[in-house]
Amino acid sequence: MAKKTLADLPANLKGSKVLVRVDFNVPHTSQGEISNDRRIRGALSTIQKLLDSGAAVIAMSHFGRPKGDPQQDRPFTMDKIAKRLGELLGKPVQKANDSAGDDATKLAANLKSGEVLLLENLRFHKGEQGSCPLYATKIAALGDIYVNDAFGTCHRKDASMVALPEAMQGKPRVVGTLVAKELEILNTLLSRPGRPFVALLGGGKVSDKIGFIKALLNQVDKIMVGGAMTYTFLKAQGIGIGASRCESDKLDVASEILSLGKGKIELPVDHLIVSALDAPQTAKVVEGDIPEGWIGIDIGPKTISKYEAIIASAKTVVWNGPMGKFEDEPYSQGTRRIAMAMTKSQAITVVGGGETAEAVEAFGLDEKMSHVSTGGGAFLEYVEGTPFAALAQIEDK
Repeated sequence: MAKKTLADLPANLKGSKVLVRVDFNVPHTSQGEISNDRRIRGALSTIQKLLDSGAAVIAMSHFGRPKGDPQQDRPFTMDKIAKRLGELLGKPVQKANDSAGDDATKLAANLKSGEVLLLENLRFHKGEQGSCPLYATKIAALGDIYVNDAFGTCHRKDASMVALPEAMQGKPRVVGTLVAKELEILNTLLSRPGRPFVALLGGGKVSDKIGFIKALLNQVDKIMVGGAMTYTFLKAQGIGIGASRCESDKLDVASEILSLGKGKIELPVDHLIVSALDAPQTAKVVEGDIPEGWIGIDIGPKTISKYEAIIASAKTVVWNGPMGKFEDEPYSQGTRRIAMAMTKSQAITVVGGGETAEAVEAFGLDEKMSHVSTGGGAFLEYVEGTPFAALAQIEDK
């Protein structure tokens, strides 16, 4: 069922205060410094449209994994995020010292048309992850309209995602620009993809993507595997993997997937290997068994060429998970070449969030993709067919 969007709100929102659940859980240093502001930039369209309509915007998000110790949690305050959001909007952003207390209530009450308020880190309050109705009700009292523009958190049942819009029944509850685009792209992929429809799967663990892989096998014409999960699949086939990372307790699952995907699953035919992760000078390419003690670190040149050819002939390409340890330059070739092949393709190209999104942005290729998802885990679960309680609270068209 299609969900209501910003277009379903009145054109003139002057006098309205709009609660916008964004995903500002940005990559950061141990001191809370923002290392990548892509998620903040992703929310600008929704916030700016609301401001242009005359609304006052009250934005909210979680950030990091605070533990409840004020001293240790200091890096996770929203101060730096509020500052960066203000820089991107070109106007000051007020920041509350709490999310449902006296400061938030006072600042929200005084907020004027065209102004922006950012609440303190939602996870500083135990009611957020506990999905506490009372906590949600206090936030709900701050606004007249609820907008969900946090696709990366849509698979969670946190208070701000489910209990808050539930507490606002009778008031407009819509999705923002970012979530609307995510749903449009994903629904197209699942219902009417251009063919050949191919997928690239990488990353560390088969266990993280069992449901995703099985769902894809019913949809795609080909799955190309890379990353550390490769070695679990290879070991399940009796191929030597040396000291490469492997989920030995998931060999039966890997065998099952290979059996289900017979004829559809492509595994690497060669590998870049090293004697130790911090010894790039030892890197060499091997085919077949990986020698004892050696570690597979990236897909090899023959595999890259093979995957490039499959991508070139595709009409739809979905990619989730890097092909190797891309964050270390000596081991980034596989991931980089796959990203470049996708930008040269005439296909619809969708990057499934998480590390893959970080990789294509690091390579400067994100703008050349048809769509880069903002939700790693949410992307996987949506494709698997998992119902999202957060979206169930949004009004249907």
